Amino acid sequence: MSIHQSSPNLYTIAMGLVYNSVDQDLVVSFGEMLVDFVPTVAGVSLAEAPEFVMAPGGAPANVAIAVSRLGGRSAFVGKLGDDEFGRMLAGRLRENGVGDAGVVFERAARTALAFITLKADGDREFMFYRHPSADMLLAESELNLDLLRRAAIFHYGSISLISDPCRTAHLRAMEVAKEAGALLSYDANLRLPLWPSAEEAKSRIMSIWDQADIIKISGDELEFLTGSDKVETDVVMTLWHPQLKLLLVTLGSKGCKYYTKDFHGTVEAIKVHPVDTTGAGDAFVGGMLHRLARDQSALQDERRLREVVRFANVCGAITTTKKGAIPAMPNEAEALEFLENAERH
Repeated sequence: MSIHQSSPNLYTIAMGLVYNSVDQDLVVSFGEMLVDFVPTVAGVSLAEAPEFVMAPGGAPANVAIAVSRLGGRSAFVGKLGDDEFGRMLAGRLRENGVGDAGVVFERAARTALAFITLKADGDREFMFYRHPSADMLLAESELNLDLLRRAAIFHYGSISLISDPCRTAHLRAMEVAKEAGALLSYDANLRLPLWPSAEEAKSRIMSIWDQADIIKISGDELEFLTGSDKVETDVVMTLWHPQLKLLLVTLGSKGCKYYTKDFHGTVEAIKVHPVDTTGAGDAFVGGMLHRLARDQSALQDERRLREVVRFANVCGAITTTKKGAIPAMPNEAEALEFLENAERH
């Protein structure tokens, strides 16, 4: 059973008025939101961790908050458990200026949890608790179609494709947003432990590949999808499709490669000392979508696109210097100051 938020609060009413008046820069993010538990000590197994820090997370929600933190307009569409964690997460969206008109609650399942092991280099391993979790039970009938139709950019990942009813809701949401004129932004966000098999993960991820206008993958995801460990143009371009406007391959400390139908190149990474890479890719996507929502014509101008990617790199880099995903997301002043300092050096 699901329930929508009870009565609209002043924040929701205000956000609704904004959506009705100006919506050309609205980023709507679809999918999962959950609670991450991050160990306070790096380089240990989950069983060896002395304690954990609780941090809101979930890639699509992270992206929505990243956009809002940077001064952009964003909303989140997804389902949370009708429990203390779910109410806390909904509150965190509102606290960060993210529109919550697309959020619904589920009484029959709990909010998803993830325990994240930090390796010595700050990279991560995951253990998920979702059997099923509330986000997996979002139904097509619960979608806020009006909100979807107001999106300038509609962003999503692949986790919501794992099982129904959420998979059907995901496909319908893409259809509605696309018909209304939104750019579709796709982060493959491979999490193999959540899938029945690697084969099914690849099949489902690729099943909606040719509908996206913007796609972001990591180097590991590139290898998973192509079978090649080489990050070379001929390998990357096997993933190109005619509708695609921008394909990004993030490579951590090696920067980011970008590809359009007219040009491609590499933007160097921002050098930092990473503490926790959780949310770095989401901060990167948020920074990119924030800039593109304001000026989609940058997709046709290589100089301006490189500036967009550079800014996104900065957002991702800052996030790695703190623990957790959402707590580490920068605001625009912090990102611009960081970028200015990086350009000086």
